[in-house]
Amino acid sequence: MEGKCVDTAPAGRAKWPPVTSSELWTRATADRYDAEETEMSSAAVLEPTLAFLSELAGDGRALEFAIGTGRVGVPLRQRGVPVAGIELSEHMAAVLRRKIDEDSLPVTVGDMATTVVPGEFTLVYLVYNTITNLLTQDEQVECFRNAARHLVPGGRFVIELSVPPLRFLPPGQTAVPFDVSERHLGFDTFDLVEQILVSHHFTRDGDDGRYRRGNSRHRYAWPAELDLMARIAGLELERRVGDWDGAPFTQDSPKHVSVWRKPVRGRPTRRG
Repeated sequence: MEGKCVDTAPAGRAKWPPVTSSELWTRATADRYDAEETEMSSAAVLEPTLAFLSELAGDGRALEFAIGTGRVGVPLRQRGVPVAGIELSEHMAAVLRRKIDEDSLPVTVGDMATTVVPGEFTLVYLVYNTITNLLTQDEQVECFRNAARHLVPGGRFVIELSVPPLRFLPPGQTAVPFDVSERHLGFDTFDLVEQILVSHHFTRDGDDGRYRRGNSRHRYAWPAELDLMARIAGLELERRVGDWDGAPFTQDSPKHVSVWRKPVRGRPTRRG
């Protein structure tokens, strides 16, 4: 959900090199994105997500990294939370702009690791595995630093991320299917040395039997690795759950929602 980089590092700060590893989302991909993600836009998915995020935002502002077409940001704004966004793909941002005006939800075109927007926020969030669009560990660390840069003391950074399904890989196998249905076949292939997975998609187009093929690269990361990135950025783990509804995170959880807090000077961060 990202695209062209805009370097907006504040004056006096050493600039991180522009992020170039994230793959570009094209106009065609952006135009069909919402239609292909109807399940993720359903009330069953969005309601617990919005409730979780709005509680953390409180009376403050929220910043969404890789806001995309506004699947979460637009309804969160409609819920009363002031939202701003950073999005690398101009085409994804253009789709969002059809839904809501700039004054109501400002979006800056840029990468989520280096782009800085005005003001401070009580919440920065990154949903639906999008941290993996950054294909190097260094860039992912910079994403955490950028989140911390925007947060007020006591503010939170939230990431929703799948747990790498490596337990399903028998010796010698590099592919794991994640969706086998009438209209879509999806599987991931893994480079275990570089921590890179490639998601492969075969999607049925129309009813004439043709399939459209696509793929995207991602750098997967474990929860413990993210905690170390957060520590480097000066953030502390506050809690980790298995989903937006607060289900416990266990060794069998397919994903996690993690919350890191920017400490208030002189006050320890509660964990749990």
